[in-house]
Amino acid sequence: MKNSFLVKNAPWLMAGALLTLLSSFGQTFFISIFAAEIQTEFSLSHGSWGGIYALGTTTSAVVMIWAGGLTDKFRVRTLGPAVLLLLAFACLLMAFNPYAWFLPIVIFALRLSGQGMTTHIALVAMARWFVAARGRALSISALGFSVGQAVLPIIFVMLLGVMDWRILWIFAAFISLAGVPLLIRLLRQERTPQSMANENPSFGMDARFWTRIDAIRHPLFWCMVPSILGPSAFNTAFFFHQVHFAGLKDISHVTLVAQFPLYTAVSVGAMLLSGWGLDKVGTPRLIPFFQVPMIAAFIVFGLAENLYGIVIGFVMLGLTAGASATLPSAFWAEFYGTKYIGSVKALAAAVMVLGSAIGPGITGLLIDYNVGLEIQFYWIAAYFALATLVLWLGVRRYAPSLKD
Repeated sequence: MKNSFLVKNAPWLMAGALLTLLSSFGQTFFISIFAAEIQTEFSLSHGSWGGIYALGTTTSAVVMIWAGGLTDKFRVRTLGPAVLLLLAFACLLMAFNPYAWFLPIVIFALRLSGQGMTTHIALVAMARWFVAARGRALSISALGFSVGQAVLPIIFVMLLGVMDWRILWIFAAFISLAGVPLLIRLLRQERTPQSMANENPSFGMDARFWTRIDAIRHPLFWCMVPSILGPSAFNTAFFFHQVHFAGLKDISHVTLVAQFPLYTAVSVGAMLLSGWGLDKVGTPRLIPFFQVPMIAAFIVFGLAENLYGIVIGFVMLGLTAGASATLPSAFWAEFYGTKYIGSVKALAAAVMVLGSAIGPGITGLLIDYNVGLEIQFYWIAAYFALATLVLWLGVRRYAPSLKD
């Protein structure tokens, strides 16, 4: 049965995985590999670099509210290649930009095309195209994130030792361009968003389709906001300050990124397990608790005095990262329906992108004001505990309306 599902749906699943993989070039874990080189090149402090990153990312979050809705109007076969071309162009901007004042624009382009739209297109497509097997589809397509996180940091950190950092961004641009014809080939027979919504509708709460305005007016949306803001903000902040964190723990940067495959392996396991779980027991039973391991992760990162402690932290971080790749996307489809999922999830994507701006900006500024990163980790853990409580209360209140 599983093999039949994979074979029958291989082109769509591979297209989703390709998009999530290529989103890596706009993700913080990749951009932050070059943090030391960028700060040195443009004479930036932790706070200044964090502020630039926050400005570019926040602007991309605002644009995402509009751009994300394009997935309700255009096929992935049309929209996906256009976004990949923009991503390649953004990589080239980073490679050739000589001005510090232009960095926010570069970051904006990378974040909008990479973290924002490329990810959004892939996850919306999976949530719309699959209903009964939505969890499996989301988890399989999200494997691209995991491959990117496992492979790219190690390769590019090693290449940094022998090549100029700007050359590596040119490589990233060529890889993004190579994805365009491959994506078009995979989606030769893609169906339109409108036809999918009309032929195979999936209702949300109260047996209705929820528009973007309806979602904003509903309390559950706001109960979910802290839970999509937090992982994006503080997981991003952790990887953004990876060079600084390695220095605090007295280990080399290469040693730290060598742990990324473990983080990725755990996240893949959690991703597949959560995808299977939401198909079996449903999103409402799983979604309230997906951040609990993140609480433990940041406590451990704060306390860790050696590499073994850091490894435990990565395991905990990976559990939530994996679940985050499937559960939130399924949540929007299940609670708000699929007819307008592109527009509704665009709001969530904007919150996520905004979080990825807030996290590095705030933590970088606090570092400049001598508030240690390890102390900040304890505050972050407390945030996740509160967000978990709020989401649990919201889901408990409104999950019964799914039965109406």
